[in-house]
Amino acid sequence: MLNFPAWKVILILIVLVWGALMAIPNAFTDGFLGVEPREPQSDAPQDIAAYEAQMDAAEESWWPSFLPTNKVNLGLDLQGGVYLLTQIDPAEVAANRLETLQTDIVQALNRDPLIQRDVPEQQGTTLPIQLRNAEDMEEALRRLRRINPTIGATGSDRVLSIEQVGPQRIMVSVGENAQQALAADAQGTMITIIRRRLDPDGVSEVSITPQGDTRIVIEAPGEADPRRIKNILGQAGRLTFNMANMDQSAVNAAQATRPPPGFELLVDEFGRPMLVNRTPVVTGSDIASASQGRNPDDNSPAVDFRLNGTGAERFGQTTANNRGQIFAIVLDGTIMSAPRINEPIWGGNVQITGQFTLEEAQDLADIIEAGELPAKLNFIEERTVGPGLGADSIAAGTNASLIGLALVGVFMIIAYGLIGSFAVGSLLANIVLILGALSGLGATLTLPGIAGIVLTIGMAVDANVIVFERIREEQQNGRSPTTAVIAGYERALSTILDANITTFIAAAILYLLGSGPVKGFAVTLAIGIVTSVFTAFVVTRWFTAMWLRLARPRKLSI
Repeated sequence: MLNFPAWKVILILIVLVWGALMAIPNAFTDGFLGVEPREPQSDAPQDIAAYEAQMDAAEESWWPSFLPTNKVNLGLDLQGGVYLLTQIDPAEVAANRLETLQTDIVQALNRDPLIQRDVPEQQGTTLPIQLRNAEDMEEALRRLRRINPTIGATGSDRVLSIEQVGPQRIMVSVGENAQQALAADAQGTMITIIRRRLDPDGVSEVSITPQGDTRIVIEAPGEADPRRIKNILGQAGRLTFNMANMDQSAVNAAQATRPPPGFELLVDEFGRPMLVNRTPVVTGSDIASASQGRNPDDNSPAVDFRLNGTGAERFGQTTANNRGQIFAIVLDGTIMSAPRINEPIWGGNVQITGQFTLEEAQDLADIIEAGELPAKLNFIEERTVGPGLGADSIAAGTNASLIGLALVGVFMIIAYGLIGSFAVGSLLANIVLILGALSGLGATLTLPGIAGIVLTIGMAVDANVIVFERIREEQQNGRSPTTAVIAGYERALSTILDANITTFIAAAILYLLGSGPVKGFAVTLAIGIVTSVFTAFVVTRWFTAMWLRLARPRKLSI
């Protein structure tokens, strides 16, 4: 139990040195460590100046590039930021799903023999279909019911309700139960898309958690402008390429009465009305990637994207067959660009130009690449937390940790003498390992997380108290210092493991079922349990073994 061969000592030192190296960056600024500066958010002079200052600081840094530079991410309650509570409208999700199913409905009714009907117009979550021949009713119902998709975990429920409401009339709708099921399915999809939009590189500490079946909580620590986040998330991201008609007489006729069947009247970036074919040539699902670029004519910000194989072929064929015509790039019902087709465009590389700032072009590229939201997000609560409140929380948490550590250290030394000081040393190592683990894992530290660290300090000492009390009992029973220490650690091991394993299980349940600050508390508690067992049962025992081997005391002052 007190035998520490060379390989064990080396392993202990590696763990302690690793923890120290991972924790040290938290004491310095990013520029001081030489962390790669972030690109400027816009062409504004202040943003460019800040970026250049970061570059200069990174070049002057003495911190070796091969050493860790990750720091503990601070949560919303510690560094300030934006809190948004959003909600999904089940009726809107259902209406959008019905709109996407219209293509399947049209194809089903167009199969040979053709079922003649009037052009249907969707009304929210309903789509009335007026047949021209009553004898086609049975066949139309059969075809529509065959393409009705399932929904839900069991697959027994259907998205559409298809009913005959007259001799020649069919009502296709999405019922209340289907709307709720679609909203629940959409919630997971929306969380994924929101994360792609707000954190395309996967390095931000943005927290996105579900609440119920229709709400999503978004926390963006360090973000000072909630309007930017709302602008990014306020767009559904529905991108389509549609053939368009700019003939003034046709536009005037549509404005005076209504657009012809299959067309809609939209406005381009300059406010000019334009007739746009409702059937898109290419949709957002055909886009393989998108990025912020530059217009080769004037070097202004633009958006470059690449179509996948199917989309590139369809786009190339359309441009080859429609030379001289106008096609519109439509995002959420607004024409972003309306170029004229001068020659076929093959290869699938397309660029959107317009009156963009650098930040707007980057945000638009992130929106396009992240994909289309099943429905728009409704913002029902917004809070901005100032950094001053976070600084006060950090100071209070730090003071609480230091005071707790000092009081525990004094108690351990008074109660157990020199061996108690070994426990204090391992306790300091425990805190360093916790910080190192949080930094290495990229975990987010919140105010409840600080509470978890303070709790871990007490738990780490608890393991040492159990061991030391066992050693005291063994020495009172007449054992020598060495055999008393061996027996104390052996008999305390099962008790320590039982206590920490049960606490770890509780932390795991909190992490799996909790959200936000509860998860932050669970993470620090779980990490603290692992490190406290290591420092209490390995590091303190190593210190004690070295002292016994060097001092060879006849009796322990414990």
